[in-house]
Amino acid sequence: MHDGTGRIVVQNLTKQFGPVAAVQNLSFTVEPGSVTGFLGPNGAGKTTTLRMLLGLVTPTAGIGLINGRPFSQLGNPARVVGAVLEAQGFHPKRTARNHLRVYAAAIGVPDSRADQVLQLVGLGAAGDRKAGGFSLGMKQRLALATALLGDPQILVLDEPANGLDPEGIAWLRTFLQSYARSGRTVLISSHLLAEVEQTVDQVVIISRGQTMYYGPLDHLRDQQQGRVLVQPSDTGALVAALREDGITGIEQLPDGRIAVTGVEARQVADTALKAGVSVYGIQEEKADLERLFFQLTNGQYAAPGQYAQPVAYQQPPGYQQPPPGYQQTPPQGYQQQYQQPPAGYQQPPPGYEQQYQQPPQGYEQYQQPAQDYQAPPPGAQQPPQDNPYGQQHGQGGLGGGA
Repeated sequence: MHDGTGRIVVQNLTKQFGPVAAVQNLSFTVEPGSVTGFLGPNGAGKTTTLRMLLGLVTPTAGIGLINGRPFSQLGNPARVVGAVLEAQGFHPKRTARNHLRVYAAAIGVPDSRADQVLQLVGLGAAGDRKAGGFSLGMKQRLALATALLGDPQILVLDEPANGLDPEGIAWLRTFLQSYARSGRTVLISSHLLAEVEQTVDQVVIISRGQTMYYGPLDHLRDQQQGRVLVQPSDTGALVAALREDGITGIEQLPDGRIAVTGVEARQVADTALKAGVSVYGIQEEKADLERLFFQLTNGQYAAPGQYAQPVAYQQPPGYQQPPPGYQQTPPQGYQQQYQQPPAGYQQPPPGYEQQYQQPPQGYEQYQQPAQDYQAPPPGAQQPPQDNPYGQQHGQGGLGGGA
């Protein structure tokens, strides 16, 4: 049975793995009736936070509560929380239906629930197929079906759109929004920012294990104003006309366009028409979640010059420049003592190399017959050999004398 409000509360959550602080003093709340996006770069601490929330990792400090209780105190947690942290926990030889029936028996729901959730996630026709032959997208759907077996009040999903095709992503977005609108709680972590922007109602953005923003998505967008990009025939005349109308947020772009902040495209077009300036192109550029995400995370793990500026190199304290001539070539004879033999070195006597790298004189007589060699008549015996090993360790590959 569902209990509590369906609220997720994270308070001062911290996790230390030796010297590495995976999560640092993280706090946020996920309310029912909404889809909350848990965003952050790879390595920001998202999965570690979800594992602590689900009782799989013990926090160093702080608490994570579901319905006001730790996960371990929920009684029958599968009826309260459905979670997917990875879509690989399937026996490859077991069919999708049998996989779900095993979990259904474990949480005390009837076998018929397996067929219901297969239909719900779009795998009704694949119930008798073995999970080992599923694509990544199908495994994601089967994992979601497993989480839905207990008809949980709360869904916690880690990268649920991973491996889904565009149709699957659109289906997932509709499903999660409908699930939340029924009064349930949905928390999803993702780095697919464009997709999350169309799905979530509020966001929790973390970087380096710390909360960078928590709140409604619309409030986040309001923190960065959109702008109008216009290509005028006379830049100076349009800038002057805009300033006469009291518009000061004007920036001239390198490509010749003007970026106007805090106004709508219609107002810029009317000002240009009044000033007699032709407009060759105009568009509104709204703030998107991806741009705000990169600003808040400060380009964690980004390549230099992409989202974060490279850090200027600084010499350590007390460092002194090398004296003049330090970069010059080493003194005469430096290379010779390693690349050429030192003074007094004597070349080996003649034939020294031959005794190891070349066969001794006459070696060929054991591999090829001499030029004037004639085959012995039938029945003749071979003359004794000088090689002391030739007749003792097998002849003709038969081993031990045949």
